[in-house]
Amino acid sequence: MIIVESKQHKQIAIKIAQIKETDYTSDKGVDVRTKTQAIEVEVDPNAFGHAKQQLAASTKTPYIAVPNKLVKQAVDATEGTRFGVMNENAKIVKRGRGR
Repeated sequence: MIIVESKQHKQIAIKIAQIKETDYTSDKGVDVRTKTQAIEVEVDPNAFGHAKQQLAASTKTPYIAVPNKLVKQAVDATEGTRFGVMNENAKIVKRGRGR
């Protein structure tokens, strides 16, 4: 299955990578990695499950980064999990937990 990257996804991923002073990896795997965080960008609420799968194996603190308009949905979708949520400006809305 080929997933076409949306323009919004790419813009948010690049922006967060710049804020975090790291690189955006558009190939397979987690979008943005720092020393302590694994950040998966999602612009479609139907893909939150996919983001959780991408982040599941990470030993870093996992975050799903979403556009501002999807923050509440992302927080609801990660309720009771170790996954954190950040907005499109890398502001942490819900803290994630490492392993």
